[in-house]
Amino acid sequence: MKKLPEKERAQYYHRCYKTVDGLWFVKAEEKYGFGDALEIDRQVWKVMPKIQARFLKEKLGKDSGLEDLADCLSQKLLLDGFEFKTLKKQKAGKTVKVEFMISACPWHDILIRSGREHLSDRIGGVICGQEYCVWASLFGDDIVFSFGDDRICRGDQKCVLSFRSG
Repeated sequence: MKKLPEKERAQYYHRCYKTVDGLWFVKAEEKYGFGDALEIDRQVWKVMPKIQARFLKEKLGKDSGLEDLADCLSQKLLLDGFEFKTLKKQKAGKTVKVEFMISACPWHDILIRSGREHLSDRIGGVICGQEYCVWASLFGDDIVFSFGDDRICRGDQKCVLSFRSG
């Protein structure tokens, strides 16, 4: 039996991961309604970042702090297919703020392709807010997440994810 090359296996798992995320949501929405499906999804995204961050911390040899958060979250965003730039602000030689300027969001793109773009802001506002707050907490009790004013799911050209040491 011929085995797929590593790159194609990774593509397979990545596609399945994205597909199952949307598929379970649609099925939950059919059964329970949009609001309940979104709440279940929010609960899922309280846990998923913990799994992702633990894995990336171990593989990248990272622990805590804004620098480690920036490295791990950059890797996660790359793996998920985001296009972004990272800006770091320093004070007295220490990173005090990290911003991710996202120019392409694969989750928003999926909603567009499925004809559900009108739900993107409602879903993104809840899920991204939940997910990135958890990411911040996993790298330090003093790290705080906030959205910038722009968000792709609202029709803007970019999203700004901001993490700062409080």
